[in-house]
Amino acid sequence: MNVLFRITGLGILEYAFMHRALLVGLCIGVMAPLIGTFLVHRQLALIGDALAHTAFAGVAVGLFLNAVIDLGVTPYLTAVVVAVIAALFIELISEATDAYNDVSMAIVLSTGFALGTTLISINAGGLTVSVDQYLFGNLSTVTQQSAAILLVLFAVVVGVVGLTRNQLLYVTFDETAAAVSGLPVAWYNRLMVMTTALVVVGAMQIMGVILVAAMLVVPVAGATQVSRSFTESLVVSVLLAELSVVLGIAVAYYAGATAGGVVVLCAVAIYVAAVAVGRVQDGHGDDASPEMGAITTTDDGSTGD
Repeated sequence: MNVLFRITGLGILEYAFMHRALLVGLCIGVMAPLIGTFLVHRQLALIGDALAHTAFAGVAVGLFLNAVIDLGVTPYLTAVVVAVIAALFIELISEATDAYNDVSMAIVLSTGFALGTTLISINAGGLTVSVDQYLFGNLSTVTQQSAAILLVLFAVVVGVVGLTRNQLLYVTFDETAAAVSGLPVAWYNRLMVMTTALVVVGAMQIMGVILVAAMLVVPVAGATQVSRSFTESLVVSVLLAELSVVLGIAVAYYAGATAGGVVVLCAVAIYVAAVAVGRVQDGHGDDASPEMGAITTTDDGSTGD
């Protein structure tokens, strides 16, 4: 980054906190679409919002414990724990009660946000000063510790998707056939929501709780407008997310605005452009709708497309 600063003279590359913010943002630009592509095609786009609110409860737990017993733990760690537990509860509620996914998500979202606001109100004097950065995100608060946590989450998410991509793809597009073929569908469903929780907590540092779900959905929605296969949609969504993050952070830095909001606005603008490109493709007779391809099952239960 320092070399780039000397070459370009861009002020955004001069400061260490911006180096961390850009690193975190670039990681989010990969993580969020990797998971979001599966979620969008499974019609679980709103799960990110539910887990973001429960991650807020995790932050409140960390802040509360630090204020009361001086635990000394970063709230992002408690957010990871609470968000993963909440993700499992979403699946367990759906399985145990036969409720639709949106019902279980609404229950967990309401419970998480209620817990967070309750803990904050109990010790308002010690918590309200710092809670805004978690709600709205803040470039200047990306510390070395939180960046290190994000890099660990990034490695876990990318590793999980890389190792289980075919199985997750099979479960996403034909859950019944996946179960018949012998795949542990419930386990892969839980794996998906747990990795979503990790992405949400990682993205919360810049995006904030209120906007974090957007990066799981908007770049993916844009990619589906111009892609013809699941793999192409995955790659394009990552590219669109990275473009949104870099543009958003740059604009936020020079305009003195909140990074999360600007990144989302950039993502939405890119989505609108992708829709326009998709319409042009349709006008030229190209089939721009995603064709997810055939999914075949091998003898060992793995899948391919």
